[in-house]
Amino acid sequence: MIVSLSEQGDSSRPIGEALNTVTRRIILTGAPGAGKTAIVRRLELDGFRVVEEAATDLIALRQAEGVLEPWTEPTFIDDVLALQQRREVGAMALTAPVVIFDRSPACSLALARHLGRVPSTALSEAVEAMAGSSADCRVLLVRGLGFVTPTAARRLSLAEAQRFECLHEAVYRELGFEPIDIPPGPLQQRANLARRLAAGS
Repeated sequence: MIVSLSEQGDSSRPIGEALNTVTRRIILTGAPGAGKTAIVRRLELDGFRVVEEAATDLIALRQAEGVLEPWTEPTFIDDVLALQQRREVGAMALTAPVVIFDRSPACSLALARHLGRVPSTALSEAVEAMAGSSADCRVLLVRGLGFVTPTAARRLSLAEAQRFECLHEAVYRELGFEPIDIPPGPLQQRANLARRLAAGS
């Protein structure tokens, strides 16, 4: 679905179970470098409760520990999933009319496919739990800006990022979601659109 910008706990529990405990669940997804984190920060400052992305923090930690490319480690995807689940459990402790999820197990599945990994049992179970709640969850797909700024955790070319974006969209659609586009544009316009969609309009 495309919307114009101008229209403005137990850590082992599957994330899908955590998603079922809030009134409205908004997942932001997209390829690295698309501007997703900036939108999430803007929404958080506007008062929305946010469940942070796990992968970027895990990469930063492992690189600080001397691992240059943590995503090549066999347990990386499951480590990301476990950290995200713990953060989900924390979100369950408080009630909120809307919770913004910065990525989800579906993003981990897209990453597994991107890296050529076979999904683990834990990831498969988390994704299955998500699929069962697709009717009650809105997915916002933050489209790429047309360029990628390299960082220590982001080493994709623009072409790779574009393929990764398509992979994210395909995975969410497979799970029964209909991603709503957040098209490229100024941050405030993108945040305003995400805010309206999060509010249910």
